[in-house]
Amino acid sequence: GVSHVLTLALQELSLLCKRDVNGVGMLYDLLRSRWLQALLKIYECLQHYLGKRPAPVTLQARALSREVVELLREAPQSGDIKELRRLLRSPHLKAALLSAHDTVAQKDFEPTLPPLPDNIPENEEAMRIVCLVKNNQPLGATIKRHEITGDITVARVIHGGLADRSGLLYAGDKLVEVNGVPVEGLEPEQVINIL
Repeated sequence: GVSHVLTLALQELSLLCKRDVNGVGMLYDLLRSRWLQALLKIYECLQHYLGKRPAPVTLQARALSREVVELLREAPQSGDIKELRRLLRSPHLKAALLSAHDTVAQKDFEPTLPPLPDNIPENEEAMRIVCLVKNNQPLGATIKRHEITGDITVARVIHGGLADRSGLLYAGDKLVEVNGVPVEGLEPEQVINIL
C-alpha cells in the first residue's frame, strides 16, 4: 500500500541525502515525520474500508418479504411460522424498516433535479441548476436586489461557508428559483425565508 511506497521513497531519498542534493534533506525529514505517517495510515484504513464496504444483498427487501409471507402460508403452521408471518406483515416492519432499507440500497436518497426545458433559445444566457443540501448550518451567502434589473442576486459568498465549500455559487449569480419557488418579484427577505 501507501506505507510500502513511502518506505521505498525514504530508502531512495536517504541515498540522495548523503550526496546533499538541494532540498532532499527537507523532503526526507517531511516524509519521515510522525504526522505524515499517521495520515497515511488513516488513508490506508479508509481505502480498506471503502473496498470492503458492505453491499445490500437485495435491492427489493419489501418484495422479498411479501414472497416469504406467501411461501410461509403454504408451509405447515407451527407457532414460529405464524409469528414470523405476523412480523413480516406488520406495518412497522413493512413501511418503516424494509422501505428504508430499499431506499438506502437503491441509493434513492439523493435530491432529484427537474429536467431542463427543451425550448431554451441559443442566444439566452447559460443557466446553472445548483443543488445545495443544508442541514442546520447557514448557507454562507448574502443576497440583494440588483439596483438596475431588480433581480435577486448573490451579493457575496462568505469564505468557509456551505456555498463557498460547494464552489457552486458566486457573487453576482442571479437567483431564479429557490426550492421550486420562483423568486421574481419577491423581496430579498422573503427569499431568505425560503432558503
